[in-house]
Amino acid sequence: MSGGRLVVAGAAAAVVVVSLLFVGLSRRYGGSPTKAAAVNLPAAAEATAGRKIKAHLFYVTEDGARLTDVEHDVAFGEGTVEQARQIIEAQLAPVAEPLVSAIPAGTTLRSIFVTANGEAFVDLSRQIVDAHSGGSMNETLTVYTLVHVLTANMPAVTSVQVLVEGKEVDTLAGHLDLRGPLEKNLAWVQ
Repeated sequence: MSGGRLVVAGAAAAVVVVSLLFVGLSRRYGGSPTKAAAVNLPAAAEATAGRKIKAHLFYVTEDGARLTDVEHDVAFGEGTVEQARQIIEAQLAPVAEPLVSAIPAGTTLRSIFVTANGEAFVDLSRQIVDAHSGGSMNETLTVYTLVHVLTANMPAVTSVQVLVEGKEVDTLAGHLDLRGPLEKNLAWVQ
């Protein structure tokens, strides 16, 4: 083969490998690009100016053993993914006492997508792990805050998987298996 043909053959092989990887990931996450909506946050600014919805956000109870929901006004987002983004961002926002957030301070939402079968994938910044206080109870409350804030407010969302810096993680603090989407578990809500 001549040098030009070898380069073309190598480029074609790379396209095939990337395509196969994409198809495999799409199947893993329950949908294809036409079935899943994605939002890359810096470009996402679809919240309708001034319009609000009532949403239930979740915070740690006084005894530190469960979550309680508190109704808040949250910016309206056009479509499922944009509304989910607005709700997660409201949940991650700092809170005033007496409310206590289960989410480590400084955690930000990187992106979110929702498959056609209701699985939400919430990609958070590294602070969710690095700033986490640890312990099985704290980790459980952190994760179920994210699960409940979407499943309670978004009928289209049936389960939530937490990603960190764009990657699947086994756990946040060594206790709760995060290798797949988790469904609502009301045992953690007061």
